[in-house]
Amino acid sequence: MARGLLLAGALIVLVGIFDDRFEVDALTKFAGQVAAAGIFIMHGIQLYVIPLPTGESLSLPPTYGVPLTVFVVVATINAVNFIDGLDGLAAGVVGIAALALFSYAYLLSYTNGFTTLTGATLTAAILFGICAGFLPHNFNPARIFMGDTGSMLIGLLLSASTIMLTGQFDAAVIGAYQLFPFYVPLLLVPAVAAVPFIDMLLAVWRRTNQGRSPFSPDKQHLHHRLLELGHSVRRAVLIMYFWVGLLAFSLVGLSLTGSALLVASVTVTVATGGLVA
Repeated sequence: MARGLLLAGALIVLVGIFDDRFEVDALTKFAGQVAAAGIFIMHGIQLYVIPLPTGESLSLPPTYGVPLTVFVVVATINAVNFIDGLDGLAAGVVGIAALALFSYAYLLSYTNGFTTLTGATLTAAILFGICAGFLPHNFNPARIFMGDTGSMLIGLLLSASTIMLTGQFDAAVIGAYQLFPFYVPLLLVPAVAAVPFIDMLLAVWRRTNQGRSPFSPDKQHLHHRLLELGHSVRRAVLIMYFWVGLLAFSLVGLSLTGSALLVASVTVTVATGGLVA
């Protein structure tokens, strides 16, 4: 798996460098992203199972597992790429997602006596370290910019951690009463990136409806609208950090505590405090 991560990462970085330097077309970037997903699949980084409500796991044949894996990789890369519009936004959001994935995997493994040293936890930890090290130089006012090279790479690593976590825990060993945690890897990234994913879908619809490429840039993203409401760049970014972190760790808390009422109460209280502030 490490070899697959390195090769796919090298390919996506190469595509990103050419895009940042020469502005390659959207189809070429898309082809590079699909090729990176293909490298993942060739090295075993693929969706093989999906947990069922009965406590059993549904095995995915290549007919379904391969296209689902490609979709997760491409969608995550582009969601991260689309939110890279303000200083520190993409690095912070992905860093929060990586920390939540690492916390979920580590705590669940430790609680149930499993090994905590897995490809998923290592990838999430490395990704969090990358974002934490880069963010001080990228937060407003930014001194360094990640460009498409950086945004696509961290999106790729985020998708890899998500895919490797899915199916890592056996429901027969942990018990069906704890089934919800098995859905967390697939739910966490969409939950953390719910706003970016929705923003991405709206951007694709908006641009294609205007007869433009879905990858062509514009100034109508959510973070741009926050600026139009009068928020400073820093405040707009911190607002998105807050909601992303709240969604991410509420989901992780729900998977580890088993008390939906407790988690919902804390989440609503924190959300209310955030709205008032």
